[in-house]
Amino acid sequence: MANDQEKEAAARASLRFVKDGQVVGLGTGSTAAYFIKLLGEEVKNGLRVRGIPTSVRTRELAMSLRIPLITLDDCQEIDVTVDGADEVDPQLRLIKGGGGALLREKIVASATRQMIVVADASKRVQRLGKFPLPVEVIRFAQALVAKRIAALGAEVQLRCDAAGNAYLTDENNYILDCRFGEIRDPDRLAQELSEMPGVVEHGLFIGMASVALFACGSEIVELKRQ
Repeated sequence: MANDQEKEAAARASLRFVKDGQVVGLGTGSTAAYFIKLLGEEVKNGLRVRGIPTSVRTRELAMSLRIPLITLDDCQEIDVTVDGADEVDPQLRLIKGGGGALLREKIVASATRQMIVVADASKRVQRLGKFPLPVEVIRFAQALVAKRIAALGAEVQLRCDAAGNAYLTDENNYILDCRFGEIRDPDRLAQELSEMPGVVEHGLFIGMASVALFACGSEIVELKRQ
């Protein structure tokens, strides 16, 4: 319960970054869902925004709250995105993708002027890597990519759904969850993964987040990228 309260508190704190008339990227995951619900209340009270969702799940939630939605076909410049993260280090480098939406999340982040990360205190780490790094791969190449990532020192597991079938992303790709342990050089690892044929996208978000808001009990800690 305390964890949920922290998630909601962080999401509420992010509302001050959203201004009337803006295009807003809508993240995916439990903390982002709190933000979307709070944003829906603001829209009901007269706030005018247009949202670009990062997943089918987020789109359905936003539609249920009557938040006006557009796509990247309509607009390629996003004013602010609010999204969660699985881990955040002191340089605001992130691991994302636990919710399976890392590809669309990164595309939206790349088109965003200001990305606000909202999280409970448990997501703040000194070094990335305790959380397994999600890597989205095309189905044809998953075994080959898994072998190559394992050669980098990771334990690699194909993500499966509750029924035991391979999990499919919104783009019908697979996800490999890769346990590297402590990642000493996230920038280098990100480059190595990006250059690997068959990798669609990876969950290292580097140089994208502008601000991170962590809820620690009743306190909000704000970190800005230097």
